[in-house]
Amino acid sequence: MLLGVSTIHDVLFGDNVKRNANGMALCDGSRAVSWQQLRDHSISLAMEMKGTLRLDAHEHIALLIGNRTEFIESMLAGIIAGLWITPVNTHLNVDEISHIVNDSGAKILFYDNQHAPFVEEIVQSNKPVCKCINIEVLCSNTYSMFSDESKEQIEHCFPLSGPAGGTMLYTSGTTGKPKGVKRNKPDSLGEVIQRMQSGGKMFGLEGKGPHLVTGPLYHAAPMLFALYDLLNGAPMVIMPKWSNQAFVDLVIQRRITTTHLVPTMFVRLLNDDELTVKRSDFESLQLVLHGAAPIAKSTKQKMLQWWGNILVEYWGGTEAGVTTLVTSEQWLEHPGTVGKPLAHFDVYVGDDAGNPVNHSSTGAGNEKPLEGLLFCRHHQLAQVFEYHHDYKKTQLSHPQPYVFCIGDIGYVKDEFVYLSDRQSNMIISGGVNIYPAETEQALLEHEAIVDVAVFGVPSDEWGEDVKAAIQLKPGFEPSIELAKAIIAFSREKVATYKAPKSIDFESVLPRTPTGKLLVRLLKEKYQ
Repeated sequence: MLLGVSTIHDVLFGDNVKRNANGMALCDGSRAVSWQQLRDHSISLAMEMKGTLRLDAHEHIALLIGNRTEFIESMLAGIIAGLWITPVNTHLNVDEISHIVNDSGAKILFYDNQHAPFVEEIVQSNKPVCKCINIEVLCSNTYSMFSDESKEQIEHCFPLSGPAGGTMLYTSGTTGKPKGVKRNKPDSLGEVIQRMQSGGKMFGLEGKGPHLVTGPLYHAAPMLFALYDLLNGAPMVIMPKWSNQAFVDLVIQRRITTTHLVPTMFVRLLNDDELTVKRSDFESLQLVLHGAAPIAKSTKQKMLQWWGNILVEYWGGTEAGVTTLVTSEQWLEHPGTVGKPLAHFDVYVGDDAGNPVNHSSTGAGNEKPLEGLLFCRHHQLAQVFEYHHDYKKTQLSHPQPYVFCIGDIGYVKDEFVYLSDRQSNMIISGGVNIYPAETEQALLEHEAIVDVAVFGVPSDEWGEDVKAAIQLKPGFEPSIELAKAIIAFSREKVATYKAPKSIDFESVLPRTPTGKLLVRLLKEKYQ
């Protein structure tokens, strides 16, 4: 609990309200909210959730809201009201949305005008088990300023010693049906605010200047990094959707200081010949966090040459958040690493029971480090997360107290963690394990390739054969000759058994808006 204050009204953006009450705190291109408005709106909405809507602490709500200011206000309100909040992927179809809303146990689904047709279809099909409320209508009727009497009511409703809200996010479902994930959360509202603020500072999100949201707010990384920076005092600028030119314009016009990108965005910026920007145009940028998907070494090197050493890469997951960090300088000394573990984590290669495998962390000098399933040990939490309604999966992911695994394969060398692939992506050909990411990295060095996916397809002889789906750069046309040339190129970069035996050309590879490759959609063609 924070000392010297008694309510969220005193804590939430208090310094910003005192210094610059009417200054911009939040904007999405069509609506701007001041610091005082953001504080008052969020608390008013929390009071509405607890009062009129009769939501009790620890109950669930879902948000089907696009990249707009109301999403952030709803998130803050849910945290203040002590609720579990599930943001829903706005790119899903009606059946998928219904599954997540119903599986989460949400009492209320909040939606915006843009997604009203989806909600109408869900309601007409009798698929939801919860109430649906238009957040734009609710907010327009709820926003208010506070009198001394209402501040006393806030003190009674939301003391900092009271229950805190948290997120129950759903995995992206790149290999199957998404699962709800509840992260361990603090016991009190004051603690959760403190944890988010200190977490932001740990990542370099110290509220120094405007933070630009480039990805979907329903995804953990863009949403939480932005919230951390906001709670530390940084105004938040929200892009409704990604556009190369819009990104450049906003960075320059808004003097953006911090942001989060995914490798797909880097590739699009680098390959956009219509962009006429130079390094000095990005002089306001001080920190660019990136992760959520693997990045080719060549792509990162080009970005560092363009923007300078302002990139900070992380490794983590929906389940446990960020586990490792690596600065630009560290990455240049250890190319390909995803960084060292944060202070409260150990990372090591382990056996099926989560026990460290001997010499998994040595790898000193020229010694080849052991590669295998990566485990994380948390120094304080015996259970870091749980899968909603899936006790067995939760236990399998935590083979020991304080130890968890989310299915990544890699190794540790000189304390730096390197990823090889996801366990679920592994190809087994002739009894040999093949990690697609290694082959993908090699293929991305080919001059004709802008994006690639490597995966296993059924083979009577080998069990699985290595297949590559390739998206070509503009100016290159699919052909048998080009496919043969690419296969030959890959055999110069990796062992022959790791190189693709066949190639398919795709106009565009299926990726989520956060850059994750939907391998299952490609593999389904060959089952």
